Formats: sequence, C-alpha cells, structure tokens
Amino acid sequence: MSKLHLKKIIKKSFTLRQKILNIVIENGGHLATSFSCLDIVVSLYYGGVLKFRYYNPKWSLRDRFILSKGHAETLLYSVLDDLKYFPKSWLSNHYRSGKYILGGHTDSKIPGVEFTAGALGHGLNLACGTALALKRRKNTSRVFVLMSDGECTEGTVWEAAIFASKHKLNNLIAIVDHNKMSATDFTKNFTNINYLEKKFSSFGWKSQVIDGHDIPSLIKIFKKAKKNISNKPIIFIVNTVKGKGLKFIENDPTRHTKGLDEAEKEKAKKLLKII
Repeated sequence: MSKLHLKKIIKKSFTLRQKILNIVIENGGHLATSFSCLDIVVSLYYGGVLKFRYYNPKWSLRDRFILSKGHAETLLYSVLDDLKYFPKSWLSNHYRSGKYILGGHTDSKIPGVEFTAGALGHGLNLACGTALALKRRKNTSRVFVLMSDGECTEGTVWEAAIFASKHKLNNLIAIVDHNKMSATDFTKNFTNINYLEKKFSSFGWKSQVIDGHDIPSLIKIFKKAKKNISNKPIIFIVNTVKGKGLKFIENDPTRHTKGLDEAEKEKAKKLLKII
C-alpha cells in the first residue's frame, strides 16, 4: 500500500471523528466507545482488508463484519453512510430521531449490518456459526467480529471460544477492543480479564496483543490474518484508549453514556477543528 493511500486512510479516521462528534451533539450516541475502536474499523473498511460491495450488501462472497459491541453503532453507521450503504437522509434525519431507522444499537435490517446487538456476549457465537457455515459451503470469505473487553466476562464468549477451536475455524478473526473499561467503571474494579492473550491461547486460538491506534500496522496484521493457513481461529487483543482523539474524555469511565455539556461541545469542536 502506498504512503499516499495510507495518508488518505489516516485522514479518513480524523474526518470520521469529526462526523461522529457532530452526530452525537445533534442526536446523542456513544462517543467515547466509537472513538475507542474507530481506527480498527477504519483499517478494516478503508485499508483493503474487508471484501464488500456497498451496492450489494448481501453479496455471498463478502467478508462478514460483526459488531458484537453494538454500542459502537454511531461509528458503524457513520462508516456505512460514508460508503453509501444507505441513503444520506437516514443518518441525518433518522438516527435516534425521526422514523428511528437507525437505533441506539445495531439492527440487521440495516444494509451492511450483519448482527442485531443487544445484550453483550453473543457476537462471537454468531461469528462462529457463520464461519462454520461458510466452511461447509466451501466459501472462502472471512468472518471478523469486534468485541468489547467487558463482554469477555460473559460465559457465552468462552463457550464460543471452545466451539471455534473444536471446529478449527481458521476463517474466523476476532478482535477485542481492550480499552480496559466497561459501561461505568474500569474492568479491573469488578472482574479479572487480565492475560486475555494467554486465556484464548489456552482455548486453542492463535492470540496476539497489538496496538489499536496504529493504522498502518493494523492493516498489515489484518491482511496477514486473512491468509491464516493454520487450523486455529485468530484473536487480537487490541490495546485502545476509550475516547481516543478527545483528550478531556479519554480514559474516563463515566463517558460511556455521559453526554457533552455546552462548554464541552465547543471545546470538542475546537479540538477536532470543526470551528
């Protein structure tokens, strides 16, 4: 990939932050959560990692991207809007308002959305079933699933981990947004998800810890993962910063649902060069 192309992708990550901020100011949404995993999603969609056709969302040879942490819906909707999966009016007029076509969690009725999210901890299960079905159909598409670290406390995640290993789902690539926070607190204060890399490895996965904000590196790593020739599923424990891009909300566990007051809105706009 050329340096010029990389510059455009990195610029895209910044313009999407601007876009998401404007959306959240107008209609609410999950700002800190979306900023946490934005560079991951940008790498997948704009870095030539995922195979997709915006004009044919159900294309059988597409790579499946499952957003298990459905509270990053503001980010996914912004990307799908940018890629022309649905009319511009949906995001501008019907996100958490109007006809509510785009709700506060993802819905599989929306073009480009594979998974209706609600209670956390189920995305990996769906990804496993999808990956197994693709293998049995001899479809070479890959399944990517983006999870939160908080949902890794759910028992269903580990049941899915056993299932994936048992069925040698080497077409499955899981990504954990490891910002070390859940909805209202740091994960260390209520559970123990330390050593996720070793835990998944012990379940028979290829596991690696990577930087979640180094876009050039993410693109290379994800492209390499698609060529997995082992008999193991792959998982990346991706170290991220919740709220990345706005210093005054970074690493603040209260910002999962807390909105911006008027002074903070102006401050955020200045930081992201909107005004």
